[in-house]
Amino acid sequence: MIETLTALLFAHVLADFVLQTDWIHRHKRHFGVMLLHGALVLVASMAALGHVQALPVLALAALHLAIDCAKTYGKFKGLTAFLTDQALHLLVIVAVAFYAPTLWATGAWADMPTLLPLMALLSGLIATLVAGQYAIGLLMRSHGVLIQQRGLRNGGRQIGLIERGLIFFFVMANQPIGVGFLITAKSILRFGTAARDQKTAEYVIIGTLASFAWAFLVSEATRAWMELLPPLEIAGWLA
Repeated sequence: MIETLTALLFAHVLADFVLQTDWIHRHKRHFGVMLLHGALVLVASMAALGHVQALPVLALAALHLAIDCAKTYGKFKGLTAFLTDQALHLLVIVAVAFYAPTLWATGAWADMPTLLPLMALLSGLIATLVAGQYAIGLLMRSHGVLIQQRGLRNGGRQIGLIERGLIFFFVMANQPIGVGFLITAKSILRFGTAARDQKTAEYVIIGTLASFAWAFLVSEATRAWMELLPPLEIAGWLA
């Protein structure tokens, strides 16, 4: 079951956070674009499992589409809607993996078990960087209008990507002390900006702590997940 679950989770983060471009996200209310997203979910799931025809995968894509339709046409927005949407997708993935645990074993990649830890690693990285950026952006959206932004365009987003990427690297390399140094370094660099007024200080603190917490939790979950899979043999991929 863990093999099928890993492949389906990898397909999910690909479809929702990599293949779902800004254009698709902005035009998702058009049913044709919604169907396109559903097709990408289906193709990503089939590709990850190595299955061209599988009824459970078709059911997964249909349920994914239904959840997204309910969120989009129901006009559910904000961080709570995002987290609820992702939780429902994960429940569907777990249910399909439980119902059809041999999807991976009967797929085209069954004799390549080293793909599984790579899928888990990439899934964690995408969730840390891209999903984290979206979640933190939703959290900070209401606060952002209360402070005066004078920094570089998208500078905050780029800083967030870098810091979450570094945290992911430190956790996966079993060097959590690096996270402490990162927090210290950012606190020093942000001190001058945050000290100007209380609103800016609180905005920086909330955004930083939320970004760090998201990255740390997802990274730890990824490391625990990879311990259940065959070891990732980097040397074998480079040979």
